Parts: sequence; structure tokens; C-alpha cells
Amino acid sequence: MTNNSIRLDHVVLWVADPVAAAGFYQEAVGLEPVRVTEFAEGKAAFPSVRVNEETLLDLAPLAFAERMTMLTGAADRAGHPVNHLCLSLSADAFDALRTRLEERGVPMSDIGHDSFGARGNAPRSFYFHDPDGNVLEARHYTD
Repeated sequence: MTNNSIRLDHVVLWVADPVAAAGFYQEAVGLEPVRVTEFAEGKAAFPSVRVNEETLLDLAPLAFAERMTMLTGAADRAGHPVNHLCLSLSADAFDALRTRLEERGVPMSDIGHDSFGARGNAPRSFYFHDPDGNVLEARHYTD
């Protein structure tokens, strides 16, 4: 592994309803909501969900896209989705996530095998999307 001090701090996802999105990520995916009450009260610009102690998914309202003026051309690119983001879980958490998504009727891909990622080949992975169409991959590695 590369010994690098750079860490992924956050990924911003564009969502139609940040509170509903936070609910999906909490209930279906199992991530901890952050600043949802503050957002609902108008005290925070957007809520987030915590992936781990170092990484958040920020749930930005689509209306923010026009406010992306911090860099020339940013407003024209804001709102364009990424291909997908991948969550790495333990094998048990992987199975539990798939069960929660099935219980909620969330469409999922079949389970794939031996897909390459940051920690080598993952024995199992699958894809699903959130209510706003953001595509996520779930995987686990053999530890």
C-alpha cells in the first residue's frame, strides 16, 4: 500500500430533497446523519451522512448548482453526476446492507466477483442507486 497522508474528506451528491436523502442513507445504507436538524431549521446549508470518522457524503440541494461560482466554469459543471462511488464494508455489513435494500425494494445489480479496487480484488460487490439516481457500489474485501 502507498503510505500517503492524503485522505478523502467528503463527496458532494446532488439531491432533490436533502432530508429525504439523509433518511435513505441512514435507514437503507446505515450511515450516520450529520446536521439534518440544523439544515431543516435553516441553520446549515446542507446535511451530510458520515461514512467513517474521516469521510462524509454531503447532500447538497440541486438549487445550489447555480451558486457554484468559486471557480471559473464551476457553475456549468455543477450538478453533473459522477459515475459512482464505492463503499467498502465488512462481509457481514455487506450482507446486512443488501438485506436492508431488498426490504425497501431498492433495485440492485447481481453480485459481481473479483472486482479490482483500492485494496485489491473484492470477492463480492453490487451496485444500487439512491432515490436521486446517484449510483453506489458496495463491496467487501477478504481481511
